[in-house]
Amino acid sequence: MENVSPTRMELLAVKAQIGLAEQGRDLLKEKRNALMKEFMKIADQVMTGSDELEQAAATARRTLARAEALDGPEAVRSAAFAAQAELTLSVEGAFVMGVPVPIIEQKSAARAVIDRGYSLSGTSARIDEAAERFEEEVDLLIELAASELRLRRLAEEIRKTSRRVNALENILIPRLYARRAYIEMVLEERAREDLFRLKTVKRAMLRGRA
Repeated sequence: MENVSPTRMELLAVKAQIGLAEQGRDLLKEKRNALMKEFMKIADQVMTGSDELEQAAATARRTLARAEALDGPEAVRSAAFAAQAELTLSVEGAFVMGVPVPIIEQKSAARAVIDRGYSLSGTSARIDEAAERFEEEVDLLIELAASELRLRRLAEEIRKTSRRVNALENILIPRLYARRAYIEMVLEERAREDLFRLKTVKRAMLRGRA
């Protein structure tokens, strides 16, 4: 075996490396298991959020269609134009199971009727309801996006951790075991040779005394 010094010191060093490698593998497996639990929890949140968003979007579109049918497309477009506004989002960093993830701090899109900017006398309750439903949809959309970002970060960390576990388990640790076996074999062979030489010397000494 190349680049291996078959000495007892090297054997001790290799055994220590095996211990560290196996300890690191076990810790990474524990981390991966913890990440998987968190991943599954957030995945459930994403699935629930997706269903809620789908229902909210369908409701919003139904109320919009009713408003357009009864109040006219022009009235709806005029109200929508007047109600345009910026939505402030604040993205901060946090850690989930040691993994950096973005946390989106949002101000709710929901507004009071008088804060939407259109004339109350020129709009109907149907338009108000449509606006409210779309505001709810926006809030759910942002919340879902934040959960999906966390899910992606966790998935990437799980992949990285799995690659490291596989590298330790299938490459490094087997190599260290092979190196240990080689050194032990060489040392045992040397011990047998030394024993044979000692026996030869002892027999020669006994013959010399005879």
